[in-house]
Amino acid sequence: MALIECRKLTRTYKKGDLEITPLRELDLDIEEGHFLALMGPSGSGKTTLLNLIAGIDRPTSGSLAIDGIEVSRLSRSKLAVWRSDYVGYIFQLYNLVPTLTAYENVELPLLLHTLSRSQRHAKVALALELVGLADRHDHYPRQLSGGQEQRVAIARAIVTDPRIIVADEPTGDLDATAAEQIMELLGRLNREMGRTLIMVTHDPKTAAHAERTLHLEKGQLVESKTRMQTATAVSA
Repeated sequence: MALIECRKLTRTYKKGDLEITPLRELDLDIEEGHFLALMGPSGSGKTTLLNLIAGIDRPTSGSLAIDGIEVSRLSRSKLAVWRSDYVGYIFQLYNLVPTLTAYENVELPLLLHTLSRSQRHAKVALALELVGLADRHDHYPRQLSGGQEQRVAIARAIVTDPRIIVADEPTGDLDATAAEQIMELLGRLNREMGRTLIMVTHDPKTAAHAERTLHLEKGQLVESKTRMQTATAVSA
């Protein structure tokens, strides 16, 4: 059984008198430990799918089962607990709290868990070490570069040891060097720690780091490529 199973997954929104369907009857299986990139034009359903998998949004119809749990049927309180255990979210614009240090930003998700201060400290210290920022733990976001801010955001996403990491344009606001460093870090989390990684990107070079790339258009899957096929297309 796949870790993530989508069956006829549909999300519809009302905008005035209009009905918008960014995701339409999508069938998709994602195996545990897989690294998947989602590509497609704006409005194709990429971020909608990401938010459904992360438990931030709920489908209008269809089913979404993760590790055998029908996520869309969880109550709001149970969904919050499930999300804190299963999912780490990496945002394009970092979403760090500017008045908190790197350490305090990374610690935030742990405050939802029943942990002692020493247990939280050990987890935060390990997460910052994994992203190479142990020596920046007392720095505020304004004192960090864009690449360093994204590393803090990654540390915050992994500090609870989630099984799934979702990333929405994680390199979209970075220069080429910082973007490559971030992708190398995400690749390590996938390969060495076995985390399932699902990433939205518009950049073929970024997508080439994934094992598989799915192309969405008008809420439906139109194409799927392996890492080798994507890399070949980028170099051509």
